[in-house]
Amino acid sequence: MSPALRAAGAFDVRLTPLALDTPDDSGALGRMAIEKTFRGDLEAASVGEMLSARSAVQGSGAYSAIERVTGALHDRAGTFVLQHTGVMNRGAPSLLVTVVPDSGTDQLAGLAGTMTITIADGRHSYVLDYTLRD
Repeated sequence: MSPALRAAGAFDVRLTPLALDTPDDSGALGRMAIEKTFRGDLEAASVGEMLSARSAVQGSGAYSAIERVTGALHDRAGTFVLQHTGVMNRGAPSLLVTVVPDSGTDQLAGLAGTMTITIADGRHSYVLDYTLRD
């Protein structure tokens, strides 16, 4: 196992609404396609899908997403999958973004870790704390 490593940078994201498989007349549920471009220590692109839910209480809801990342992490090429679990509880956010176990390929085989996402002044940035199994 390699020592703990850190990658940081910025990313752009594009969300495209998708139809739900099961219609929701309340408007509380949503589904979106995700496309991202990462810059910095992670030079990559990703695609995925997000499911979301809003509650009747302002500032409360949740989302789950899966995205496949393809590119280079500190010059190691390959792919891996991220799982997002986000909750907003009356305006208080909580987000966990985890590398799906054993999803790394090629030079990223054995990748494990978590990603922190920050949105400030309309800009997105990430910090990926990770290890690579030897």
